[in-house]
Order: sequence, then C-alpha cells, then structure tokens
Amino acid sequence: MCGIVGYIGKNQAAPIVLDGLSKLEYRGYDSAGMAIFDGSKINITKSVGRLKVLQELTHDGATMPGNLGIGHTRWATHGAPSDVNSHPHFNEKGTIAVVHNGIIENYLPLKKKLESKGYHFVSETDTEVLAHMLDYYYKGDPMGAIVKVLHRVEGSYALGILFSDFPGEMFAVRKDSPLIVGQSGEGCFIASDVPAILKYTRTVTYIDNQEIVRLTPEGLHIYNVDEEELEKESVTIDWDAEAAEKAGYEHFMLKEMYEQPKTVTDTISPRIRKNDIVIEELGMSDEDLLSVRKIHIVACGSAYHAGVTGKYVLEGLARIPVEVDLASEFRYRNPILEDGGMVVVISQSGETADTLAALRESKKRGFKVLGIVNVVGSSIAREADNVMYTWAGPEIAVATTKAYSAQLIALYLLALKLARVRHTVTEREFEGMLEDLGRLPDQIELLLNNKNRIQRFANRYIAAKDVFFIGRGIDYAISMEGSLKLKEISYIHSEAYAAGELKHGTISLIEEGTLVAAVSTQPSLYQKTISNMVEVKSRGAFVLAVTCEGNREIEKAADYVIYIPQTNPFFANSLAIIPLQLFSYYVAVGKGCDVDKPRNLAKSVTVE
Repeated sequence: MCGIVGYIGKNQAAPIVLDGLSKLEYRGYDSAGMAIFDGSKINITKSVGRLKVLQELTHDGATMPGNLGIGHTRWATHGAPSDVNSHPHFNEKGTIAVVHNGIIENYLPLKKKLESKGYHFVSETDTEVLAHMLDYYYKGDPMGAIVKVLHRVEGSYALGILFSDFPGEMFAVRKDSPLIVGQSGEGCFIASDVPAILKYTRTVTYIDNQEIVRLTPEGLHIYNVDEEELEKESVTIDWDAEAAEKAGYEHFMLKEMYEQPKTVTDTISPRIRKNDIVIEELGMSDEDLLSVRKIHIVACGSAYHAGVTGKYVLEGLARIPVEVDLASEFRYRNPILEDGGMVVVISQSGETADTLAALRESKKRGFKVLGIVNVVGSSIAREADNVMYTWAGPEIAVATTKAYSAQLIALYLLALKLARVRHTVTEREFEGMLEDLGRLPDQIELLLNNKNRIQRFANRYIAAKDVFFIGRGIDYAISMEGSLKLKEISYIHSEAYAAGELKHGTISLIEEGTLVAAVSTQPSLYQKTISNMVEVKSRGAFVLAVTCEGNREIEKAADYVIYIPQTNPFFANSLAIIPLQLFSYYVAVGKGCDVDKPRNLAKSVTVE
C-alpha cells in the first residue's frame, strides 16, 4: 500500500518525485506530499486527494527548488485522510522529515513516552512518532539515530528520511514493506516499486529487511543494523517504461486484459520443451516432486481464487490432496502440516503481508515453500525455498487480470509436471493437454475481440443493485473471481455461490430481474448447472450463461449466452474469466467509476 519516491542528484528533485509518485498511483492512496531540501531548510507541501492536487499546488514541482527530496502517496491507517495526517512528517524543529509505508504496531506506548519528554504531536498518525523518535536519538549521527529507532519500533515499515544537517545525503530503511534503490549518472533514487524510477534508471537493488541505505548524488551504500557495510548485487530491469504506460488504452485495466494472450504465451513457452515441461527456476527434481504427498495453497484475493482452481486441477490431474487457505486465516488456525507436505504461496507483488507471514510461519515449522510470484526480487521470491515466476510484466490496475491469468497457467504447468512424474496421466493425455495449453493465447484473443457484444450486454446492468455468480467445481472458482472483479471496480453488490448450495438459503435473495451469471464449462456438470439455472429463473432472475461451444441445451435455461472455445475442462477458467472481466469493466466504465484506482483498495496490501 502507499508509495514512496526519493531522489538526490544533479537535477531538481520535485518534478522527479512527482513523476515517480504518478507511476505509483495504482497502489491506492488518499493523500500525497513532498519534502524538498532547498539548500537551507526542508520544505513540505502535502494535501488530501489525488496527486494532481499536489501537482497544482507546486506547479508540477517548479515552486519547490532543491536537488534532494522525498515524496509519498498515503493510504490512511492511523488517522483519517487529511492534510495534517498526510506524509511527510516533521520533527518539531522541522529539521528531520520522514515518509513511511507500513504500520508501527507499538506507536501508542512510544508516543506516550515521547509526550512525557515534552514532544508535541500534530497528527493522528503512527508515522509522526518516527520523526520525533529520530529527533530524540539524533546527536549529530543520522545512522546512529536510525539504528536506535529500529531497535525500538515494532511492525512493518519502509522509510525515506531527510536530515537538514546532511544536505548531501538521503536515508532509507525497510522491514516487511517493499523498497528498492536505483542509481544513474544523474543521481540516486528510492522507490516502493520499479515503475516509479524506470524512466531514470534500469539498475536497481532490492533492499532486504532491516537494511539501511545512505544515498548521495554520487552513489549509495547499504548497511545492516550493526552499521556494517554490505555488498549487494544490483539487477537490470529488462522491461521498458512503455510496458507500464497505457499505450493508447483508456485504462490500464483494459490494456492489461488485452495483454493476456502475450502473458499466457510468455508463461507457457519457456516451460515446454520437446513435449515435456521444464520449470528451471523451480529447483525441484523429479524425486523432490514425487516426495510431495500433500499441497497447501495459501493466497489472498484473486490469487486465492486461482488457488481454488489449482486445487481442482492438481487433485484431478496429479491425484495429490490439496488444501486452499486464505493467507489471512492460515496462521491463526494453527494449521496441521505433515511430513511430505508442501506449501505453495501465490502473490502478484510478492509483498502481500498476509501471504508473506504464512510463508514465514511455514518455514519456521520446517516445511518447504514454493512461491508463485510475478515480481523478481520480491520478498516472497527471495524467501521461498523454490520459486516459479509468472512473467506477466508490470500490472498497474488495482483489479488484477493478466497476473491472475498467469497464475492459472503456472498452476496448470505445475499440475501437469506432477502428473507426468507420478504417472497419473497417459502420454497421450499429456501431449493432448500441452496442445490445449498452446491454443489458449489465440482463444483468449478471440474472446477479447468479442468485446462489443459483452459491452452492449453490460450497458443493461449499469444500475444493478445485486448480482449473483453460480457454478460447480472449477466453475465455482471462476464465479468467485468474476464476482470479485465486478464488486471491486463497479461497487455493485456481488456474490459467488456454489450452485448446489442455492436451495440451502441463497435462493431467498433472488427476486424479479436479479442478474444471475451461471458459469458452466464442465461437461460432466452441465445438467446439474442447468437445473440450478431453472431454479433461479423460475423465481424471476435474468440468467447470463457462460459455457463452451456446443452446449446448446443451456439456451433453454438462459436468457443470454456467451460461448467460449472448446478446451480441456481443467483449463476452462483461462477462457471463461475473459468475458466476466470484460463485463465487469464495461459496467464500471458505464457507471463512471475510476476503474484503475477503485475506492478503498490498494494494489499491493503490505499491511495486515
């Protein structure tokens, strides 16, 4: 959540900081601010609302001179959105400025201690505690003060810090909140994510927990909490800035939906060689895979929905029992992890707080963890025992589309690899499924090109109050993701139900004109789902069906049918989700919603 950008170098800092913050708007925020050192003092400008307010206040940074600065887009946790609660925060003398992502869990006792020492607070935030603590411990040595603060705070944080006594230096530190640093011939940068600084440098270093960075115009130095300098390798980002831009599309979400054929191709192609699946970065031999007797999939949001699909695919193909847990519940139910078990954590950003906590809990208990992530160098990628990348590229819209599709493909590949090693599918079946995988990109593109028909249908439901999604088996997993897409970007109340559960209470919610989206892609369950569609239609529902080509019988029970191409039933989610994504998108656009930055949501949830 939130975004941090900092710059020190030869150029004016404010325009660079503002530009970087604009690249982080997808992370979700309610206010923005900057602290710029002008050569004699630190000046702060901040405001509630969108970044454009800050841009207007500073005339795109022109009114804030100086070559050293930090900026922040805030998502309110402690204290309501307001100018005074916005970051950066000062100490009382205005000589230390701090921006902070994360949560300081013990800020109340720290605040009470500082108040007893005569410090006065002007905001309701936990971050202001950091500014005053740095002041309390500062005796002319910034590093010494930072280390003392780190030893006393509990929680998660990524910090950017300025000291007016050190006009040629900027400091940064992290614990459990993402932070990268970069450098070029023009200076050095800090940021929460790569897109913020990609315009200026492709050379970045990922900062690990409790590492401190001292940046100067000439370069950067990284230390541990004992103030010992560390040698760390930088990485070169091989995707360009254009990949994080809209490229002519009205919204990032629409652009990213249209990137799904490429995303699926990029995730499949490197892993299929000579009619076999090779996942080099997985780092697991056939013997390692054979030793797996149970899989625990742990994730949040859309990644959890991908995991639910993964359960059906892994159990169906590899015949391995699978449990799927919400990461926010996993630790707290004291899960039973037995010998032969493997934990698979799924996250687009690789920084999701609950998922990262589940990973650490699993490792603490001595279990191997496989991370399925999109961001190379992210916390989950670094801390998991094995990793499988999804190669979706930067995803900016808060509502995931292409990263979700890539997660599905990763799970299909993993399931097929396990199935072949365990001999639970025949060679002929295996080859046929590889062919079906190879056809998915073209089939997805075909569905995307059918957008006009879906847009016309979506226009009829702009004013909908309630929408229900139903399905069985894998179709229930598809329904969960379709429902989430609609509710998160259009703000329409939407729920997904296992179709067989309708008569156990849910059907009482159906009334005249209620839209029910029925997903039916599993031939063995066609008749069961049609029966459920008849049940809701007889109670006044308007039924939208998503099914496979050839299932004409469904037209007897549906009011409107969207057909998807034939594929192996295990892979149907990759196709059926496309019209549901488009439907959600066009409903939200028709309502005038901010599709890329829906209210109250953030792209990367890095706090619990």
